[in-house]
Amino acid sequence: MTEFDTGGRDRLALAVLAQYRMATTEQMHLLVSPDVRIDQTRRRLLKLRAEGLIDRVTLPQAGRLRVWHPTGYGVQVASGWPELRGRRPPKTATDRTAVRLAVGHALTVTETALQFVQDARRRGDLCRPLDWLPEVHHPLGGGEAVIPDALLYYQRGTNDSEEWSMLRAFIEVDRATMGPERLAAKLSAYGRLLSYVPQAVGRRPPFEAVQEEWRRRYPLFPRLLFVLDGTGPAGIETRLRALHAAAKHLAVANLLRTVPVLAVPLTELRRNGPAAPIWRPVHDPEQRASWMH
Repeated sequence: MTEFDTGGRDRLALAVLAQYRMATTEQMHLLVSPDVRIDQTRRRLLKLRAEGLIDRVTLPQAGRLRVWHPTGYGVQVASGWPELRGRRPPKTATDRTAVRLAVGHALTVTETALQFVQDARRRGDLCRPLDWLPEVHHPLGGGEAVIPDALLYYQRGTNDSEEWSMLRAFIEVDRATMGPERLAAKLSAYGRLLSYVPQAVGRRPPFEAVQEEWRRRYPLFPRLLFVLDGTGPAGIETRLRALHAAAKHLAVANLLRTVPVLAVPLTELRRNGPAAPIWRPVHDPEQRASWMH
């Protein structure tokens, strides 16, 4: 993915909103144009709104916070651009009522993305706003699928570095809107995805290798990161215990043997940055680790 110059920031702003679904003015400013005054970002968003590409709602219970979202027309325009082509766009709320109902989770997902993007800038790594892909569909057969809140692409080091590596992660953002058991059940779904082989249509050629579905997209199965929000420390610990208990199941144990599965409170992510050793392995939540290792 290429960086956008100043003249292309209108385009980047619309692409980000089409991909992320929702963002506040401050989030858009920090994602798209952190090097200019926030007033310039506000004018950019108002210009896109006047063109019918984006719109906003105001949340009176949150100090009249303004939340921006793409219109149906804006999604249609952005979907044809090379940087978004070929991606299944996330379900986008385009009317005010639907936006208000979905705003809590959507803004938390955007905030999580912002932490990774800002951390990469500080570290000299590569994680641009469009390297965060919400709701990527991974079929499990029988109409079932694993749909993480986001798929993260993160390049540690740059192409000019002597050593660099590409990291990928499935991101699950939990705001305590579901019970701990339902959260833990997501581990089993990822365990199934790890071993899922689609059924061949017709007869499989005799020498065709049987291949798991995920290998069609990734050289390695992405690590799995849970970001926990919406409760105090006691609620965080309850959900960590549920994830730890689920880690003992056979399908999940197979996942943990090959894939890092980590969790962190969003408050710690904000305070320390994603690269810090703040992540708790679900198989041993008393430990602390970096998500990059």
